[in-house]
Amino acid sequence: MAKKFTQMRRLIAGAGASLLAVGLLAGCSSGGAEEGNVVDQGTSSEENAQTGDTVVIGFSGPAADHGWLGAINSGATAAAASFADVDLRVAEGTNDANAQIAAVETFINDGVDAIVLLPTDGAALTEVAIKAMQAGIPVINVDREFSSPFAARTTVLGDNYGMGVSAGTYICEQLDGNKDAIVAEIAGIDSLPLTQDRSAGFKDALSDCGLEVSARVAADFTVAGGESATSQLLSANPKIDAIWNHDDDQGIGVLAAITAADRDEFFMVGGAGSKDAMELIKSGDTVLQATIIYPSTQAADGIALARLIAQDKTVGDLITPSVPNRIVLDAPVVTKDNVDQFIDLAFAS
Repeated sequence: MAKKFTQMRRLIAGAGASLLAVGLLAGCSSGGAEEGNVVDQGTSSEENAQTGDTVVIGFSGPAADHGWLGAINSGATAAAASFADVDLRVAEGTNDANAQIAAVETFINDGVDAIVLLPTDGAALTEVAIKAMQAGIPVINVDREFSSPFAARTTVLGDNYGMGVSAGTYICEQLDGNKDAIVAEIAGIDSLPLTQDRSAGFKDALSDCGLEVSARVAADFTVAGGESATSQLLSANPKIDAIWNHDDDQGIGVLAAITAADRDEFFMVGGAGSKDAMELIKSGDTVLQATIIYPSTQAADGIALARLIAQDKTVGDLITPSVPNRIVLDAPVVTKDNVDQFIDLAFAS
């Protein structure tokens, strides 16, 4: 057990690596330090791009039953293909935690160099992820967190709370001090922590400008669920000023319900950042005015980080000579003004 614990400690070494490394620059004050005394940055971006020893990476994710999840899987495959030194082994996508555990067990038995894992259930996959770490295989956890810090070398996350903050802040700006505005929210699955985080961020951002959620319904991240929930919302609220819909896939149904009800007195903000939503925003011929990115590139980033970790490289341009143990991606607002910056990375619903 002591040996296994030592292996885990080696894998999570660098867990304190921070994206804010300014304090590691020496000689920047008038304290007399010698000029040029700067901490070694590890491998540079140019060195990271060079082909190294072949790295075998196992990837497992849920079934691609949603546009965003489909983009997660295709993004991982495309990222691996972009590196001449990555051999990607892809397990069949599944929403069965036991089947995914079996896939990870296979990766462990095959002795892969790293595992990138978007678990169908973070808690359920924690034990087998720890087993991989104990076997000396670094695990890169994507999107849905494990329940133990010992289960992953690095975790890549979208910012669900930040999505809510971005949506609420944008709506506050557009309503421009209208304290009587009626703001509605169409959530995803309420039992999921990600939905709860999105709603919490939205509520907090609205409160900062004196607004609150006046009406709220929950759908289920599907087109049918979005249409049904929105029909109920519109029937119960004859006037609405702004709507935040958490998910662009269910947003197809949301927009269908809005069209059927012949309502256009409000503007809407979407969520996740689908290509369909961005094309509508770009056209300007819709109540959909913006969407908030929840990156579908998380697994692709996981592949890139797995390669760096397995090859003992670091993140180029950071001062700290390590790969951070936790990376939270941004949740920017996409509008007609900046849609061209994001649409090429958007996923198809």
